[in-house]
Amino acid sequence: MNEFMRDRHSSDLAAMTQPGTVYLVGAGPGDPGLFTLKGKALLECADVVIYDALVSPQILAMVNPQAEQINAGKRRGAHSMLQPEITQLLIAKAQLAAVVVRLKGGDPFVFGRGGEEMAGLIAAGVPVEVVPGITAGVAVPAYAGIPITHRDCSSSVTFVTGHEAAGKYQPEVNWQAIAHGSKTIVIYMGIHNMAHIVEALVSAGLSPQTPIALIRWGTRPEQEELISTLATVVADMAAAQFQPPAIAVIGEVVNLHTWLSAGRPQPLAIVTDYPAQ
Repeated sequence: MNEFMRDRHSSDLAAMTQPGTVYLVGAGPGDPGLFTLKGKALLECADVVIYDALVSPQILAMVNPQAEQINAGKRRGAHSMLQPEITQLLIAKAQLAAVVVRLKGGDPFVFGRGGEEMAGLIAAGVPVEVVPGITAGVAVPAYAGIPITHRDCSSSVTFVTGHEAAGKYQPEVNWQAIAHGSKTIVIYMGIHNMAHIVEALVSAGLSPQTPIALIRWGTRPEQEELISTLATVVADMAAAQFQPPAIAVIGEVVNLHTWLSAGRPQPLAIVTDYPAQ
């Protein structure tokens, strides 16, 4: 597969008459064993890799050692690059390189702004393809022994972002609808705003005794879990000094953690010939 891709995207820049191709690749939530074969093949033949902050070192270790690597990670209050700058960088690198990989945590199209980047690349006439990844909202609860659906207690699930601009909370999310729309709620990037989210959900009618699980660094060896209720989670977070990055799971499925956690997956140890980044 790698040789085919290399033939398809020759790195002989002198012969290039068209821009290279940008691949928006989902790296998954962290465990390298969850990374796709297609994504791995692209990393191994990439000329340029522009990666996000939450991509695990084990996945970065798969990158072609000759590739240019650029950290474009964005973390709360510490953005290394703004989103328009990232899109312009992708456009610029595609003029110089045959295979440009934009490596994003999770899935590029699930709260990953991959749609924005793809639109910008298409508008600039740059060939672009998306390579989906396993999103944290599915994989991370599984690694805590929490199925996000279960025939006995949940046949529906809602994925929602809890992130708002630093220093304010003016949610665009209709928490009233979220509270009654499905039996399981999975919240991305909601740790800093958890007090506001809990207040909104309880005000919308969810019982304060509704179970909630917070899972930090999910699918990685350093994974941490906090199991609580809406009534106590904010105090429990303060007592445990619980910090992001984390996924929140709300609903009766959280109670299954007690016995299903015995069958949780274990992160895969990946050994490569490439040095860790």
